[in-house]
Amino acid sequence: MGRTAEAAEDARRSLVVARELGYPAGEAKALAALSIACRFSGDFNGAVQLARQAVQIPGDVPGWIYRANLRVLTFALSETGDLAAAERSCAAGLVRRRDEALARARQVLGEARARAAEDRGAAMSPATATEYALMLTAPDPQAKPPGGLAGLSARERELVTLVARGRTDAQIAGQLAISIRTVRSHLDRIRDKTGCRRRADLTRLALTTGLV
Repeated sequence: MGRTAEAAEDARRSLVVARELGYPAGEAKALAALSIACRFSGDFNGAVQLARQAVQIPGDVPGWIYRANLRVLTFALSETGDLAAAERSCAAGLVRRRDEALARARQVLGEARARAAEDRGAAMSPATATEYALMLTAPDPQAKPPGGLAGLSARERELVTLVARGRTDAQIAGQLAISIRTVRSHLDRIRDKTGCRRRADLTRLALTTGLV
């Protein structure tokens, strides 16, 4: 609404109250709000200083507040043109989120199943991991379920696995010591048997059947 001065004053009052109460999470949120107000008023260096204070608050600050404040810091650094520092701030937020997710997975799954899931993820290419995440969080209602593996030979299943791991035809040929032409011939047969016309479809097949 353009009422930056009013927003900054509210944030300053919140900061005073949080400090009086000994409430680290509230202090961190108030500092982040002050940083945002500085950004809107054009004081980008002030925004960076306040955002840095927000992410350095000691005490019991929930992870989601810490990550949100790292985003505030990232935006402020970007405004000053310090893109390298902005990238480090963004990466720190991703690392924190990953560590929290892993801790939660170990809590829910137990150590052995969590380690198996971690190993499965490590075997995926970034494209495969993205496809897997989309399958879980945003399934395509128009997508037809891929065919099964029943009609595939052991070698054909191996090729599907390699495709799902992001290997190119040339890389598959090198790994299996066969020609690129042979790889493409195998893939044509696999597509005929499964109905998976695209590499993304083969990736989905591998994911849904547990090949990767």
